[in-house]
Amino acid sequence: MGNSLTIRLFSSGKARGGTVAKRGGDYQVDNVQVGLISDTHGVLRSEACKILQGCAHIIHAGDINKPEILAELRQIAPTTAVKGNMDLGSWAQELKQVERLEINGRSLVVVHNLMHLDLFKEQADVVVYGHTHRFAAETRNGILLVNPGSAGPRRFALPITMAVLTIGEQLTVKKRPA
Repeated sequence: MGNSLTIRLFSSGKARGGTVAKRGGDYQVDNVQVGLISDTHGVLRSEACKILQGCAHIIHAGDINKPEILAELRQIAPTTAVKGNMDLGSWAQELKQVERLEINGRSLVVVHNLMHLDLFKEQADVVVYGHTHRFAAETRNGILLVNPGSAGPRRFALPITMAVLTIGEQLTVKKRPA
């Protein structure tokens, strides 16, 4: 897989965003927390930054709107982001439509609009997407599909949300108000 997460050990025996257990001569991360955020539309709320603290990685599922948002996220943790339909301008040319990465032995695919993927052909444990501004977490064809919702400006009567994905033996998603 393209991007692998490197877990750094600290003297306390904890890795950023996960718990480390020594098994034999190897260290294994039992649980890794990944912050999921989407549709920020140029706004990064302080509440969202607090939730992302301690995550080993951040995934932004598009509609970032300003490069400063990515710079702020990268100050918190390594960040993977995809291009949304509102990500225009030269800064957004570095962003791909689809990103694939592996974290803690699990394969993840990130896309802004879920309609741009063929779920029957995807070989992934998790697909993170955005675009609808609505939180969703469901399993389809053995793939966990997660839309963290919108953490940007309020739209219609939709709540402002994001999520934290815990990757370990189990995959768990926790919806968080942003």
